[in-house]
Amino acid sequence: MTSRHLPVLDFAPPAVAIDGPRPAAAATDARVAEFRPEDQALPRFWVWTLGCQMNKSDSEEMAGRLLATGCAEAPRLEAADLIVINTCAIREAAEAKVIGRQGALAALKGANPALRVVLTGCAVRERDRAGLRRRFPAVDLFLRPDEEPELVERLGLASAQGPVGLGSGNGAAPGARVTPGPAVAPRTAATTIVKGVAVSAADHLAGSRAVAVASGAVRRESAVAAWLPIIYGCDKTCTYCIVPFSRGPERSRPFDEVVDEARKLAAAGYREITLLGQNVNSYGHDLPAEARFDHVAEARRAGRRIDRASRPDLAELIRAIDALREPDGGRAVPRLRFITSHPWDLSDRLVDAMAEAPSVCAALHLPVQSGDDEVLRRMGRQYSIAHYEERLGRIREAIPGIAVSTDVIVGFCGETEAQFASTLRLLETIRYEQVFAAAYSPRPGTPATRLPDDVPAAVKKERLNRLLALQEAIGFARNRERLGSVASVLVDTLERPRDHDHDAEGDGPPPPTTLAGRDPFAVPLPDGWVRLAGRSRENRLVHLAGPATFVGNIVDVRIEAVGPYSLRGVLA
Repeated sequence: MTSRHLPVLDFAPPAVAIDGPRPAAAATDARVAEFRPEDQALPRFWVWTLGCQMNKSDSEEMAGRLLATGCAEAPRLEAADLIVINTCAIREAAEAKVIGRQGALAALKGANPALRVVLTGCAVRERDRAGLRRRFPAVDLFLRPDEEPELVERLGLASAQGPVGLGSGNGAAPGARVTPGPAVAPRTAATTIVKGVAVSAADHLAGSRAVAVASGAVRRESAVAAWLPIIYGCDKTCTYCIVPFSRGPERSRPFDEVVDEARKLAAAGYREITLLGQNVNSYGHDLPAEARFDHVAEARRAGRRIDRASRPDLAELIRAIDALREPDGGRAVPRLRFITSHPWDLSDRLVDAMAEAPSVCAALHLPVQSGDDEVLRRMGRQYSIAHYEERLGRIREAIPGIAVSTDVIVGFCGETEAQFASTLRLLETIRYEQVFAAAYSPRPGTPATRLPDDVPAAVKKERLNRLLALQEAIGFARNRERLGSVASVLVDTLERPRDHDHDAEGDGPPPPTTLAGRDPFAVPLPDGWVRLAGRSRENRLVHLAGPATFVGNIVDVRIEAVGPYSLRGVLA
């Protein structure tokens, strides 16, 4: 098999003016057949994604663009000619994971001289470019998050199946969903200045997304649930967070564009859509005012003031998506979620829309980060615990039974034992369904690096373990309340047989050896049935058994056993 050595361009190629879609040359045309690239000469790619749901969505776009050039996806990382690493830099552990793989990547490049490695995501920041080569020596090309749409151009692959910037969908992978669209020249990424620092400018990402969707160049990981980004970047002031410096200021996608993408996802058979943004409920504040949104005017209750007058907000958007209908009048999008929210923008309009739109799931992820006001002040969160609890009370009143999850950082600069105890009390008071917790690690370039990182590592670890143990008990108790209830579950996973069962999900403390209730998997499955998993409307992980054809369907499940992290049940 021949391999194509990819060039690596340190700059984006100039835009090519295109008057209209160019038809792909017919494979049977003998006059041009010898000039067509051989499929086996194009690189096989592997995308390794770390971090948040926005990274997963970005990876779907990059994979889709590579497929559209004629590249094939490798069965595993070790078999690839092109490895794209979409990094997370929110926590030190994720970045260290990639640094730790540099030796293995170098060995792969030694065995396959054609191999090229691309690093993108939040670890790539404009101000740090000089040091990236030292920290990631096996990487050939670094792309900021806003430069990801240029991936195929930077690798010299754009001309393999069509001219640079072609947005017509020509050259899409066999079987891909392709919607013909206009030819669009590429828009080159740029930087802007935030507090004297050059950072990504996300201005062009909405247009790039529109081209990717129109051309079918989005490779969806699931055929059941889809990510839908609606706002890029972050305007918040959190002192510990690198996102504003890696992804740039907030830029919302046009309202009608988002609704149209949701309509297309529904037509393609997706049963659940999750609206994405670093701060998803900030959506729309940067869009131009329009007369049709004159009824929108609710101001933020915390943080930096903005002008919301006559601009669409998340409440308006979810009502519009909820209103989409199938030809028979049924709801086009059965389930709608959104992440991640910020307490600044949890408005009454949004709460009311969640309560009144039947498609919106009864789950909310609302990061609190700390249970102490002084720690929140040092974190730059710009709200108090009283404000947070008032907003949470408002939404629990409007949507009884809503499941709430959160993020917590332990051991932030200056955190005392008393302040940490306030966080534990908050968990006991609110009783979250799920908590994503981490020990603070300084991120270079963030304002918090100017504060003393004075909580010893051993203390951070001890506090983290105490918090996780407390939350495991709370989560177990919350799940026990579900015993005997019936959950509406969207089945999305066909589970692989396992040698031994446990109730683990993701990172965290060791799983328990017993479950509360009667384990429905203690008896053999009926013939033709398999183990399945899905999510309830409250975003609880539910394990069940049934025919494999249940994947993609919403079924009622009676909960018969629970652990701290998931539920088990039988068909109701």
